[in-house]
Amino acid sequence: MSISYSFIVFFFFNFCSMGGQHFGNLAKIRGIITFSLSPYEQRVTAGFWSKMVPNTFRRFRENVFIFGIPMLTGYLIYYAAERQNKKLSRKNPDDYACDV
Repeated sequence: MSISYSFIVFFFFNFCSMGGQHFGNLAKIRGIITFSLSPYEQRVTAGFWSKMVPNTFRRFRENVFIFGIPMLTGYLIYYAAERQNKKLSRKNPDDYACDV
């Protein structure tokens, strides 16, 4: 007993075709608006010097205390711990004075 090719095609296109919709149109999504602009109409570097550079400095100024103070504190703790570790790891020369 063999299944004919036409039955397989009929079954696939009628029952396995995701409701008769194409892959990009499976669900209706409301409230999302997309805009596109032709690549020939875009100005890639528009506002680079007048907006991007000042915004970068402004954002740096706003966040320097948020990140800078904890990083500086952490570095100072690390530096003090390294210095103390070197001091404690050093050999005492008086312990080896009689070794000749």
